[in-house]
Amino acid sequence: MDVLMDSIKVLGRIITILPLLLFIGLYMGKRSIGEIPVFDFLVVLVLGSVVGADIADPSIDHIHTVVAMLAIALLQKFIIYLKLRYRKFGHLVTFEPTIVVYKGEFLTNNLKRINYSIDNVLQMLREKDVFQLKDVEMAIVEGNGRLSVSLTPDKKTVTLSDMNIPAKEVEYDIPLILDGLVQNEALQRINKTHAWLDKELAAKHVNDKSNVFYAAVNSKGDLSLTLKGHLKQGVPPIFH
Repeated sequence: MDVLMDSIKVLGRIITILPLLLFIGLYMGKRSIGEIPVFDFLVVLVLGSVVGADIADPSIDHIHTVVAMLAIALLQKFIIYLKLRYRKFGHLVTFEPTIVVYKGEFLTNNLKRINYSIDNVLQMLREKDVFQLKDVEMAIVEGNGRLSVSLTPDKKTVTLSDMNIPAKEVEYDIPLILDGLVQNEALQRINKTHAWLDKELAAKHVNDKSNVFYAAVNSKGDLSLTLKGHLKQGVPPIFH
């Protein structure tokens, strides 16, 4: 009889806990169910442990599990708020993107810093259908551990070599302002000053850097930016 009652209790917990878990997953957002960063991975891991223990052990007070799940979801939201509001805090709880291959050569110091071996990177390149290191212009290990790869111009689809067009230098953005904060190190690396940045922003009718959500300069010196609160027109609706 006790076994039957415990079984009914477990089934009841599954019926009640799974909808709550779905609601919490939707509340926490795509970050927690897509390519998750390390903190979100820990959150999902703890949630799974709490829910698993509640379902498997009828002696656990069910209301305590519900409270724990809600507290974990709220904590995750609070941490995400702090990461978005304070970039230095975000750097402490997430992994930064790391360039591991540049112009066909491994950056050995960067590999050592993130504890990746050559075999790890070569495997990840093969998963991207890249079998020659010399074909890689830049490869970046992202904060979620995935590898982003930019091929040399003559190896991109449709390749420039197939069209008999001379290869040009690859262009990429260098972020200068992130959420209103000027990236001083980036400015120094491209040998630019705050005065230069102010002039470029003024040319685009921006007088307050705190209103800039994102600003970056490419290898040609062209500045692109996104203002805070700017609503882009013509964005196509995408539904599932």
